[in-house]
Amino acid sequence: MEKKLRVGIIGCGGIAHKHLVSYLNIPEVEVVGGADIVPGKAREFFNIHGLTEVKAFESATELLKCDLDAVSICTYNTQHAVCAIEALEKGVHVLLEKPMCLNMKEAAEIYAAEKKSGKILTIGFQPRYGDNFKQVKEIISSGALGEVYYVQTGGGRRRGIPGNTFIEKETAGVGALADIGCYALDFAMNSIGYPKPLTVSAVAYDHFGKNPKYYGEHERFNVDDFSAAFIRLEGGITLDFRMSWAMHMDTTGDFLFLGKDAGLKVKQPNISLWSGAWDGAVGEITLFHDVLGKPTSTIIPTNDDQKGDMFYRKVKSFVDAILTGGKAPIPTSEILYNQAIIDGIIRSAECGHEVETDLAFLDKIN
Repeated sequence: MEKKLRVGIIGCGGIAHKHLVSYLNIPEVEVVGGADIVPGKAREFFNIHGLTEVKAFESATELLKCDLDAVSICTYNTQHAVCAIEALEKGVHVLLEKPMCLNMKEAAEIYAAEKKSGKILTIGFQPRYGDNFKQVKEIISSGALGEVYYVQTGGGRRRGIPGNTFIEKETAGVGALADIGCYALDFAMNSIGYPKPLTVSAVAYDHFGKNPKYYGEHERFNVDDFSAAFIRLEGGITLDFRMSWAMHMDTTGDFLFLGKDAGLKVKQPNISLWSGAWDGAVGEITLFHDVLGKPTSTIIPTNDDQKGDMFYRKVKSFVDAILTGGKAPIPTSEILYNQAIIDGIIRSAECGHEVETDLAFLDKIN
């Protein structure tokens, strides 16, 4: 029998359970260890799944001393960069949960470490593996819309502020923008081929998270709960972005792709208090086009995407890429643009005016 791929997990919180379950369902993988800075958390994490023999550590450094081929990094956001860089420097392939990092300085350091290591680094956007997400990209790539010139992101939760490490800058760095906004950005940008972002004009608010009437942990809350941005992309494309954890509205709108020949509307499914994250399934997809000169709308049949299936596909694609010597399923070359927009939104919201994206480092590394 061939040697199995030896995998470790850095950060043993909520999302790590999904990684672990996915790995356990892949015969070619052996989970050999995990690490979490909270004493006893990694041990408890594995015990819950009956993996009492798997090694547990209290630091990524100790875990990376093991004989590992790959790791999933599931820490809180502010530790993404340091853990990814350390793993790459140890010659280990990396599946890094979203968001990639917090700012472009970290992004540049991760990208440089990846290039130097020659290892796979893929970013954890599981919606990419949904059949309906793929279908949207296929429709646009087919040329059915003609030249796309405007994209609107929508969605957003009416009430959906999480807790734990998500609501403090020390651990999360950013709030709704990084938690669920990055999904909307990836959906939009991936669907149109990830054109380079040029400028960002943004606003961010914290009206609900800091209000005891709406949120019990308001005293700890110091990140955004709503943000919106106007982003100019290469090719004369405009991206209109908005995302919330909380607001007095059911949705900030549908996803719209406007082309010179046709338009595409993508609705979020099952609008409710916690819906609208675009981290899984989509709702109705409609093509708006002309037939014989008459405005016509055609509903595109959709598949029943399941979030669990998408998550498994994300992990499996990472494993397959390693085993076959393939490329990163979701490469940093794309997600750097996603990160540049997030970074631009943060900087623009803080300074109160439009900013240029910070991607100059790519010329030095590439």
